[in-house]
Amino acid sequence: MQTLESMLRNSLWATALSEAELDTVARQSHERSVPVGGYAMRCGDPAEHWVGVIDGLIKMSVSQADGRLATFTGVTAGGWAGEGSLLKPGPWRYDGVAVRHSRLVCVPRYTFKRLLTTNLLFNHFLLSHLNARLSLFIGLVEYDRLLGPSARVARCLASLFHPDLYPRVGNFVQLSQEEIGLLSGVSRQRTNEALHELERAGLLCVKFGGATVLDLNGLRSYNGAQADNSARAA
Repeated sequence: MQTLESMLRNSLWATALSEAELDTVARQSHERSVPVGGYAMRCGDPAEHWVGVIDGLIKMSVSQADGRLATFTGVTAGGWAGEGSLLKPGPWRYDGVAVRHSRLVCVPRYTFKRLLTTNLLFNHFLLSHLNARLSLFIGLVEYDRLLGPSARVARCLASLFHPDLYPRVGNFVQLSQEEIGLLSGVSRQRTNEALHELERAGLLCVKFGGATVLDLNGLRSYNGAQADNSARAA
């Protein structure tokens, strides 16, 4: 089982730290257990920790008073969230909700800030990480506005395999159809249809509790069955 310390030491940014720095981060950090539906971070609360997912899945979203919900992305095991909010004082501007029972490592703001002000290599990592996050969000906005449900499911799944954001993901994504629907902004029934459409296209294999990705580049470029059939006919 992954521990707090092994999560820290296996993170991409750990290579930027000396052994003494890494020991300090591990000593000052703590683990949290968040049940399904619990908050890893809550909009309006003070942003006081950089949050890493040891195992589980956190859905990043915003909600309105009338119940409307917009989901940005999911953070899977090995991923980190909240760095943008720690770069300036203030509260969380979004919710991080556990889609399944999740274990988190919480790096305090003062520890994060000390690395930021004293370690140039950590700064280089953080710039690359923020750029990857920005590219992901720009893509998600594009998909939501321009693509149909099946293509949104495909791009959502592909986004969970970003090597700079989720380095521990293999070729199997452990998500239920309901979880995929929540992250894609698609109903559960339509998600089921989309997954089988993607399976028929040879891009993934649907299994109990998730899906095995067979063609990651195909998922990243998928535009829907009609576009896929047109391309084959040509």
